[in-house]
Amino acid sequence: MSATSPAQMHAISDETRGTVDDVLDYARRRALYQDVPLDKPMTPRDLARLASGSITAGGIGARRAIALFENVLAPACLSTDHPGYLSFIPSAPSKAALAFDVVVSASAVYGGSWMEGAGAVFAENEVLHWLAAEFGMPEGSGGVFVQGGTIGNLSALVTARDAARRRSREAGRPDPARWIVVCSAEAHSSIASAAAVMDVDVATAPVDAGGRLRGDAVARVLDDLGDAVFAVVATAGTTNFGIVDDIASVGVEANAREVWFHVDGAYGLAAMLVESARPAFAGVELADSAIVDPHKWLFAPFDACALIYREPALALSAHTQKAEYLDTLTDKPDWNPSDLAVQLTRRARGLPLWFSLATHGTEQYRATIAYGIDLARRIADEIESRDGLSLVRDPQLSVVVFRREGWSAADYAAWSDRLLDEQHAFVVPSSHAGEPVLRFAIVSPLTTFELLTGILDTLA
Repeated sequence: MSATSPAQMHAISDETRGTVDDVLDYARRRALYQDVPLDKPMTPRDLARLASGSITAGGIGARRAIALFENVLAPACLSTDHPGYLSFIPSAPSKAALAFDVVVSASAVYGGSWMEGAGAVFAENEVLHWLAAEFGMPEGSGGVFVQGGTIGNLSALVTARDAARRRSREAGRPDPARWIVVCSAEAHSSIASAAAVMDVDVATAPVDAGGRLRGDAVARVLDDLGDAVFAVVATAGTTNFGIVDDIASVGVEANAREVWFHVDGAYGLAAMLVESARPAFAGVELADSAIVDPHKWLFAPFDACALIYREPALALSAHTQKAEYLDTLTDKPDWNPSDLAVQLTRRARGLPLWFSLATHGTEQYRATIAYGIDLARRIADEIESRDGLSLVRDPQLSVVVFRREGWSAADYAAWSDRLLDEQHAFVVPSSHAGEPVLRFAIVSPLTTFELLTGILDTLA
């Protein structure tokens, strides 16, 4: 077979065997690193100097390509599973989930329809039903794994608007001039992004002194805006502080007015699996839809968001795509994940979480999430005990926000850059009410109290 034969890339030969061996060998070594490198970005000029020229007419071969990735490209990417990666919201996939992600890709499973991926869809649904039950949602609830919280929130809000339109028409009411979604100013930026994509407006309700959205504030906004509101969003763990809204009171007000109630729990809702943390999430059972990102605090690889609906049939009405070539799918009552969100083509991205849960069991997950909550409380107490450091707010979940007294934004930035240059940790500054602050976001069970106190020592 010639090198340019159409079947060359897919043929089984010594060359392809070598390619697979080289790639799997690197994947095995990376998954089993004892000490995950933190690494740091390179400048465009340095990458152009070191990595340009890899795309050629004849190819450079698997061995050279994997060497280029391992020695140049990968070290220019921060490892979000490093125990010192404490910025944004980290990721800490279990070894089981990492390994099975390779299987998902190698199996070429299409996860969009029951016809093509029944086994994968069934396994994903096992996880979704377990999560729905943990969140107190009724039997019959279900959903789909989508790319991330942004797509999950968008898909839920598209379903909410479709349901509102149907109700308006059934009641003989015209659609409002502009549909509106209500949330707090602390809601994740993806809510505003989804509203922009949908060409709807956002109305914010004020939060209390603790940063929580409460039902009375939502009620006032709903009463002012009336039938124009198609959804209310509560946040189960804000990104910057990890604050959980008063979900129960918000849900009661939304339900009383028959307005779709969505819970954005992308980061924090995983903590509901911990018995001691459950009271903070009272009211999730009132939700019409909810999301949680397994690639955050459920120890799955990127990219996975679990989107769950109380009544999946409403999502089917909003998202099922119609086309002649899809008739064989849409004319059947099968559970097709592609009918439940804005994505048609999808990989079975829930399978790594399914495998890890099946391997380790749910109690291991509860204990590992609890570790992060406990560690946040412990390091918060340590911060309060140190001269020159103070908490901005007590942690509710696993995010700790604090300040170094007397430091400017430039001081924080210089310290953060130095910490990364020394490969000690990745901690970027944040801000609150115009004040520059520091923030630990703790997800990895490999993050230790000693590592965190070592970071605090550098602030002295």
